[in-house]
Amino acid sequence: MIRADFHIHTRYSPDSDMPLKTLVARCLKAGLGCIAVTDHNTIEGALETARIAPFTVIIGEEVKSSGGEIIGLFLKERIAKNLTPLETVQAIKAQGGLVSIPHPFDGFRRNVITSAALAEVLPHTDIIEGFNARNTFQSANRRAQELARQRGIPVSAVTDSHTPHEVGRTYTEMREFDGTPAGFLRALADARLEARPVTPFIHLLTRYTKVRKRLLGR
Repeated sequence: MIRADFHIHTRYSPDSDMPLKTLVARCLKAGLGCIAVTDHNTIEGALETARIAPFTVIIGEEVKSSGGEIIGLFLKERIAKNLTPLETVQAIKAQGGLVSIPHPFDGFRRNVITSAALAEVLPHTDIIEGFNARNTFQSANRRAQELARQRGIPVSAVTDSHTPHEVGRTYTEMREFDGTPAGFLRALADARLEARPVTPFIHLLTRYTKVRKRLLGR
C-alpha cells in the first residue's frame, strides 16, 4: 500500500510559493509514495518535480475552463485554459489522461466548476475529489462523495496543498499500481481516504501569496 495525494501546487502556481525541493522533502517525511503536481494552467512544476523526486510523480494540471476548474492527470502536454468544459476534458482524454473534478461543491472558491459544466463532463469523469482538505464546509465533501457513489466514480482524498505545512495531512491510501492510467484506476477502486481538514484561514495565506507574487512580477 502507498500513501498518495493527487492535488498539490508549487511555486509554478500564482498562489503558491512552495519550492520543489521543499515539496519533495516534505513528501518523504510524510511517507507519501505517489503525488500529482497540479499547478494552475501549467505542467512545468510537475515535470520538474518528476525529475528530482525519488517517488512516483503524476504529471497533472488544474485547468481553468470557461465553466470552472478541471484537473487532468497523466498528461504529456499542457492543456490550454479557457476552453469549454467539454473541450477541456476532450483535450485531457486525447493525451490518454484522466479527468478529475476538484472540490466540485465548494462555493467559496473562485473558478469552482459550475453545475452546468459538471453535468456536461460527468460522463467523461474518471475521479471525483471525495475529500478536499481546503473545502470550507465538510458538507461540500459529503456532497462530492454522494455524487461519486451515485455515478459509480472513484474518489480521492487530497490536500490541495499550496504550502509545505499541508502536505501529508490528508492522503489516499491505495495499492501500488503499474504507472498507467488504467492501473491507477484499478488501484483507486478500493482505496482508503485519510481525511484531515485544514483551517479555512489557509485561504487568506493563498490570497496574500497571489497578491505578493503579482506585485513582485513573479
